[in-house]
Amino acid sequence: MLIDRDNWQEIYATIKKNKLRTLLTSLGVGWGIFMLVIMLGAGNGLKNGVMNDFSGTATNSFFMWTQKTTKPYKGMKPGRNFDFNNGDVIALSQLKELSVVSPQNQLGGWRGDNSVVRGLKTGSFQVNGAFPNIAKISQVKIIEGRFINENDIREKRKVCVIGTRVKEELFTQSEKAPGEYIRINGVYFKVIGVSKPVSNGGEAREEASKIVVPFSTFQNAFNFGDEVGWFAISSAPEYSAAEAEEKVMAIVKERHKIAPDDKQAIGSWNMEKQYLKMKGLFTGINLLIWFVGIGTLIAGVIGISNIMLIVVKERTKEIGVKRALGATPFAVTSQIIIESVFLTSLAGYFGLVIGILLLEGVNTAMGNDVPMFKNPTVDISVAIISLSVLVFCGALAGLIPARRAVSVHPVEALRAE
Repeated sequence: MLIDRDNWQEIYATIKKNKLRTLLTSLGVGWGIFMLVIMLGAGNGLKNGVMNDFSGTATNSFFMWTQKTTKPYKGMKPGRNFDFNNGDVIALSQLKELSVVSPQNQLGGWRGDNSVVRGLKTGSFQVNGAFPNIAKISQVKIIEGRFINENDIREKRKVCVIGTRVKEELFTQSEKAPGEYIRINGVYFKVIGVSKPVSNGGEAREEASKIVVPFSTFQNAFNFGDEVGWFAISSAPEYSAAEAEEKVMAIVKERHKIAPDDKQAIGSWNMEKQYLKMKGLFTGINLLIWFVGIGTLIAGVIGISNIMLIVVKERTKEIGVKRALGATPFAVTSQIIIESVFLTSLAGYFGLVIGILLLEGVNTAMGNDVPMFKNPTVDISVAIISLSVLVFCGALAGLIPARRAVSVHPVEALRAE
């Protein structure tokens, strides 16, 4: 039936006879698939931009720092300040729920900048004390030299890894930073590596202006004793970050005599919770896009169905002749459905192609200039699904007119004017 030349000639003749009607009817379907593709592409662009902020950090991680207590506990008054310490590192490292426990310190406090000198050049940068395992939580990209290692921690070496902005301000373009020395608050450190930001936006600028030294060296060189500023922690594969965080909070509160129900004493940021929230949000957005897009598409398909009803009415006598000459109901039904599918698929195909071309043009024009809107395109699976929906809708649009065509008795059809 699909390769019946006579049927295709009839379809062509019908379209040619009513060009404007066919064009206007097909426009509805084309517009529907065009809008579906554009909305899906825009949704993907927004999703890629937002999710890109999570790309440099393990999604099963969380961060915690100290704040003031708000409730009395075991003779301790509320409003008390306290600090994490090396003992907390040992205690947390024994938990089976955790895969990485990385203590952190920062010179000058949160977002504190410090005077760093090399020869006659000076700059103000963030200085952090860290363990090598921080690279398992926050991705570190080394472009020169190496990152700190366990030997640096154990031997308390005065070495550091600098960000790209630090190198730009303290070194000339032709100089190699590894092997050179810089002075941080009067203490000399040997540069062993240069790191490049993995993230975008403000976080990237912060990473580029950061200097990382071994945690043990930091505590000794800057008189921090056994103080720990905050923890970066990731959960073991078999546990969620929420479960791990709850366990860590309980142990730390017990160690520092904090009321179990004191929610303000320890600040935290759970990357897994935020990631799942964003993932759920974009799942909802995608469902809404498909709902609106398919609704628009169905409106166009209804137009196709109405036109096919008119076509059946116009060709009632012709159908009667075919039936009188022995054409089966299946043959008549198939012809109507094929014509409907052909019109729907053709219009949808053009809408799909135009939509994809427009998204590719926008993607090329934007490049990486808009971090929050990245790669607004649709993949091949979406195109296949869209075309499948079109074929199904086209068949559905032709089904009612086809049933009406075969319901007319041949004798009555031959009498039609």
